[in-house]
Amino acid sequence: MQTHARKLVVIITESPLESSLVKDVLALGAHGYTVADVRGGGRHGTREGSWEADRNIRMEVICDAPLAESIAAHVMQRYARNYATTVFLADIGVLRPEKF
Repeated sequence: MQTHARKLVVIITESPLESSLVKDVLALGAHGYTVADVRGGGRHGTREGSWEADRNIRMEVICDAPLAESIAAHVMQRYARNYATTVFLADIGVLRPEKF
């Protein structure tokens, strides 16, 4: 099966940022995104999501490498200083490249 190289951008951050992030990634050129509610813990504590201010989201965007770099740079510059935010990129292979 032939796959086509793309990047997966993953943004894990505070849930109140969801609507702003959606607008941002679409304005930057993403064709789509996926958002899920998530929980977890790390060096700065645990986010269990048991109340509104303690909720996190995980946004995933599949795109080409230049757009992935633009999205990551934008999120780090605009949000990372003031919000609990993790961003990472991964190399992936997709089966339907026209979607991304």
